Amino acid sequence: MSEITYVRGDATVPSGGGVRLIAHVCNDIGGWGRGFVLGLSRRWPEPEEAYRAWHRDRGTNDFALGAVQLVRVEPDVWVANMIGQRGIRRGGRGMPVRYEAIDTALGALAAKAVELGASVHMPRIGCGLAGGTWAQVEPLVGGRLVKRGIRVTVYDRDA
Repeated sequence: MSEITYVRGDATVPSGGGVRLIAHVCNDIGGWGRGFVLGLSRRWPEPEEAYRAWHRDRGTNDFALGAVQLVRVEPDVWVANMIGQRGIRRGGRGMPVRYEAIDTALGALAAKAVELGASVHMPRIGCGLAGGTWAQVEPLVGGRLVKRGIRVTVYDRDA
């Protein structure tokens, strides 16, 4: 079984060759404008456009906690918009991270990664604005992706 590879760098510039899936966590209220998504939007407009349309049309699609939207941004690069947080952080109302939704989304992502023969690249998902801890997310990544033989690279930004 492979391990998670940790590197310093930018997950919007996934290393290696072959098909690469960039995974990140989105909220369930249609908000896009802080955190990792800013880097995605600087690099490609498609993930934000697709997410906003997905949210806008949520009455007729699968937009909900645990859902995944895959957006092709280059011939061998896809972005996975994963709904893994309820709302956004406001005052003392608790953390918006939803570990069970991230777990569900990672399961769907794993199926697509296997289908495409892809590696998965991500920041420490759910641990920024969503307020989660990597100690709780890492086992989900291991259980859903690594155990299936999917190569996973986690990127930590340079300070």
